[in-house]
Amino acid sequence: MQPRDPLVIFCILLCFCYTIARDLSPPTPRVQLSFRELKASNTAHFLNFLLNTTDYRILLKDEDHDRMYVGSKDYILSLDLQDINREPLIIHWPAKQQRIDECVLSGKDINGECGNFIRLIQPWNRTHLYACGTGAYNPVCTYINRGRKAQDYVFYLDPDRVESGKGKCAYDPKLDSVSALINEELYSGVYIDFMGTDAAIFRAMGKQAAMRTDQYNSRWLNDPAFVHVQLIPDSLERNDDKLYFFFREKSTDSPHSPTIYSRIGRVCLNDDGGHCCLVNKWSTFLKARLICSVPGADGIETHFDELQDVFIQQTQDNKNPVIYAVFSASGSVFKGSAVCVYSMADIRMVFNGPFAHKEGPNYQWMPYTGKIPYPRPGTCPGGTFTPSMKSTKDYPDEVINFMRTHPVMYNSVYPVHRQPLLVRTNVNYRFTSIAVDQVDASDGRYEVLFLGTDQGTVQKVIVLPKDDLETEELILEEVEVFKVPAPIKSMKISSKRQQLYVSSVSGVTHLALHRCDVYGEACADCCLARDPYCAWDGKTCSRYSASSKRYAEGRSRRQDVRHGNPMRQCRGYNSNANKNGMDAAQYGVEGSSAFLECQARSPQASIKWILQKDNSERKKELRSEGRFLKTEQGLLIRSLQLSDAGVYHCTATENNFKHTVMRVRLHVLSAEAVTAALLQPEAPAALATHPAGPPGAYDDLVQLLSQPEMGLINQYCQGYWRPSGSIHSDAKDLQDQKRARNRRNHPPTKELQT
Repeated sequence: MQPRDPLVIFCILLCFCYTIARDLSPPTPRVQLSFRELKASNTAHFLNFLLNTTDYRILLKDEDHDRMYVGSKDYILSLDLQDINREPLIIHWPAKQQRIDECVLSGKDINGECGNFIRLIQPWNRTHLYACGTGAYNPVCTYINRGRKAQDYVFYLDPDRVESGKGKCAYDPKLDSVSALINEELYSGVYIDFMGTDAAIFRAMGKQAAMRTDQYNSRWLNDPAFVHVQLIPDSLERNDDKLYFFFREKSTDSPHSPTIYSRIGRVCLNDDGGHCCLVNKWSTFLKARLICSVPGADGIETHFDELQDVFIQQTQDNKNPVIYAVFSASGSVFKGSAVCVYSMADIRMVFNGPFAHKEGPNYQWMPYTGKIPYPRPGTCPGGTFTPSMKSTKDYPDEVINFMRTHPVMYNSVYPVHRQPLLVRTNVNYRFTSIAVDQVDASDGRYEVLFLGTDQGTVQKVIVLPKDDLETEELILEEVEVFKVPAPIKSMKISSKRQQLYVSSVSGVTHLALHRCDVYGEACADCCLARDPYCAWDGKTCSRYSASSKRYAEGRSRRQDVRHGNPMRQCRGYNSNANKNGMDAAQYGVEGSSAFLECQARSPQASIKWILQKDNSERKKELRSEGRFLKTEQGLLIRSLQLSDAGVYHCTATENNFKHTVMRVRLHVLSAEAVTAALLQPEAPAALATHPAGPPGAYDDLVQLLSQPEMGLINQYCQGYWRPSGSIHSDAKDLQDQKRARNRRNHPPTKELQT
């Protein structure tokens, strides 16, 4: 097969990217709440005590003490999980003034860099935490007494136990680090020098020797950005336990135009290093590439290469959690975000597969086909496969040498079903963080994804299975969680309290996982929302609890997440849906325009307008043509005719369920009669018998026109009618109608309200 022309490959990729962007447009959120609307819902708390600080990070959730520990510049906060504003405990921990002065003299910014930015909070024991900060480019760590019980209400630094934070916390607050404190040993992914050039996976403290990755070895780490770290056991044998690091780094293959690769790396907890070339360096470190891509025609894949966040969803088997990861693509050709899901079985298969090896005339990456030394590189000492070797120092030299030169696996880790769970393109935001909650509903267990964006919003999403490998994505809601939009830094979920905690540069917010009442007041609205947190209880859409499937009247709660079928779930309730919106009356004047307002509660519903003329059983569907224009807000009728009078049915169809949102009876008045009524106050009685309608049809209008405030009435009616022959554009018609509706909702005088 002849190699393809690079230009042809680029054109194919470009066309494919545009296809992806077109075909994978996201669904519309069923509910969108601004910050003000979220605040008015009384389902959220916003950090409202003022501190001279910034750059908030949620670093530790402590459900045993009912506290959330938050780090920021110069401050550590202990917040109540139920209400973050209730009796907060605050530690002020700034860098020393001498250190700040030295930081400024070195050319760093006094506000954005020369402070003590808290980047690590880990539980040390039942009474203390271990915390580290950047210390104005001189990392420091200390211990915090939090008390034994929540009732102790204790939170203070131990001033006699301040120690160096090198190898534990970055110098530069802009460089993210990750850490895990296990058996009083701190494992960190961190930059350990002032210049931010020496990145390492580091082990400090504890009884074992300090350990790190090979220094300045680009095969091991190449300018990484650390995202997450997690201990995941391999078996029941504790010596097999491995620590997994998630990060992104630059590829070593294209130094002039660096490509970003997302990685998963691992080390054994009981790694003691080698006895020759890897003294005090990991002798079990391996890494593999994480792929999150959309497969396309001709074998071309669109990659989301930049790992942003990881969430580990625990299962009943602690050896096999589900891994959710958020990626972004920020190239010049294609931009977007994606969420991919990985299984530990696939990850272990890659780490048990071939090692990557460069060979051949072009020095290309190939699977290593030579003899693999024993024990297999990356195997933990004293574990299932090496019971006789108690330390990595017992490993033969060929194992240690092989590990130093072959830290990369040849195969990549692909997501479940080899495609993303969800994709975002053609949007003005990127995903920055993720948290996942498991919810028990009446028809099964569902994973609800909470996705933070760089625009300061949180999307609540579920992905439902359909036929074969097909899935259906539903955005249940999108909310603005900060008054001043800012990228979301971190999120934590408390399933116990049904709360989501969100942080950004400007503050912390916690909000309820569900707002069932916003879906509507009818059973059909609640059922069509398909929110596993919510169900119809016979009166309202409210929180569903698997432990109380029946409510006071003894009837089952109505919920159908999988199909959202109101016909089956809401028998006996649908007749009351939207009762307040039925049979509204509206007047129009011949030759003018009329706007019949109707909006479906759900953006997923399709709206149809059906006209039933007076004294007729026939109904006709109206389409956007001629004088009729369908908009998202309703139906615009241009240049009204007397024959347009009748009952207009606004119907919504969603998920094969059709119901009438509202009915509007439109009365069309003769232009001559209305003009006469407005110019001659004694004439409006003529309207009552005008041939445009039946006797008495306009009694309400006649009464209105008969009021003494004719000047105000005339002004109030403008926008609802105009004499035939005047020239208005369609846009002006809509604008006039909106102004008139505002006047109708807010009449100019108290007398008009009566």
